[in-house]
Amino acid sequence: MIPAEPVTGLILSGGGARAAYQVGVLAAIAELLPDEAQNPFQVIVGTSAGAINAVSLASGAMHFKTAIERLTAFWQAVRSHQVMRSDWWGVIAQARRFLGHSLLGLGARLPVALIDSSPLRELLEAQFQASGIEQAIAEHQLRAVAVTAFGYESGQAVTFYQGRGTIDAWLRHRRIGVPTVLSVEHLMASSAIPLLFAPVKIGPQYFGDGAVRQSAPISPALHLGANRVLVIGVSGNPRGPAAVEPVARSYTGLQPTLAQIGGHLLNSTFIDSLESDIELLQRLNGFSHLLPDDVPAHSLGAAPVEVLVISPSQPIDEIAARHRQELPRALRLFLRGPGATKTSGASVLSYLLFESGYCNELIELGRQDALAQRDELSRFLGLARG
Repeated sequence: MIPAEPVTGLILSGGGARAAYQVGVLAAIAELLPDEAQNPFQVIVGTSAGAINAVSLASGAMHFKTAIERLTAFWQAVRSHQVMRSDWWGVIAQARRFLGHSLLGLGARLPVALIDSSPLRELLEAQFQASGIEQAIAEHQLRAVAVTAFGYESGQAVTFYQGRGTIDAWLRHRRIGVPTVLSVEHLMASSAIPLLFAPVKIGPQYFGDGAVRQSAPISPALHLGANRVLVIGVSGNPRGPAAVEPVARSYTGLQPTLAQIGGHLLNSTFIDSLESDIELLQRLNGFSHLLPDDVPAHSLGAAPVEVLVISPSQPIDEIAARHRQELPRALRLFLRGPGATKTSGASVLSYLLFESGYCNELIELGRQDALAQRDELSRFLGLARG
């Protein structure tokens, strides 16, 4: 049997400001590629802030290295006030609306969240170039790009994808694929972190962050035709033998702060499902190799999928804690009460710290982590060793 032609997918998970790490990994890939190299990822899938990176990369797929440079400059220049209201009046007004509407039932029935993310729309409108996606697909430099959002009424993880006409929509348990022309609305919806950012209406229902109930984050790339995937995670959890070694811990015995609780909830939303999906895929790969030669793995839905994972080698929470003073004063005061500005609550901060020092450190960490896997990346991308 002739093996299927390799179709390489890129998975960019969610995580607010943590997505700056992904840009560093992509910058390292650009360094490894020849100067005139074409886009190595025929399928690009993103969720939450990863969706912003995915669409930006896809819109520049005709000139891959230039797209990476533009995306890097974007994250190096981003500031909190470009993503959310961080001035005193904006923070206080949003807090008042949240308390009045969501807790006391006062005022108009509008989607209200703890943070006003309206500046993000203007930022994305300046960054988003829809025509680039159409051209890349037409020129066969891209098979498909997709972003995932969560429908609050349907309870489904909806993957909105733009790609070649030969790609069929799909329907699985709480997971569907919908062909469309991607827009800023899809990016706003996919990056609407629950409770922090307001949901966005697309069609008949409101959508929020795609990481919510996304039980199989890798599956959209496989539905879109990928049979090998590069996953850039943002967890900072060690992988390999070190991940199962016992770690000595000291406990304070204090009650958890609201930020600590919120941080664990965010991590379970953005990180745990991706790591579980990777583990499941690796088990299925192992199972496929045990099948008899006369039983084709694809007939059982167990065709092997090569997976390469790059994730932070350092705890992102600790990096965020070092940069907490970069947060604008109004936001810092607003987050201090729940404990997000303390080291124990820095997980929440790591999602919201859209400031240069923090983002640049994540970019450099991503670059170094990718270069540390230079040989694996080169093999995966089919590059000759220099």
